[in-house]
Amino acid sequence: QVHLAESGGGSVQAGGSLTLSCASSGLSFNCITWFRQTPGKQREGVAALGTGGRTTYYADAVNGRFTIDRDRAQNTVFLRMNSLKPEDTATYLCADKGTYSCAEDSWYLAPGYPRWGQGTQVTVSS
Repeated sequence: QVHLAESGGGSVQAGGSLTLSCASSGLSFNCITWFRQTPGKQREGVAALGTGGRTTYYADAVNGRFTIDRDRAQNTVFLRMNSLKPEDTATYLCADKGTYSCAEDSWYLAPGYPRWGQGTQVTVSS
């Protein structure tokens, strides 16, 4: 079974940048999506990478500021976050959808993902 592990979280001031990593224990060409969660709220889809890295999706709140890509040789998917805002503060989790395609109309729905990492905390101060 494929295991996912996130890293790269931390504290940064507004306007700063962070790059999160999602390392997979096995070779996977599946759709990988980054979600974020704050206490008392549902997990929110942030960015997805599917069809072998050829398709990307972004939430409106991060479009133009975040970039998702992968290093296939290292089985790692990155979330490059720029121009961070205090409202980006959350626990960020990566998830494997178990399918090659992310699906344009449902990539952001957490129940569709069977495999999850433990998460990494991102805190953005004003």
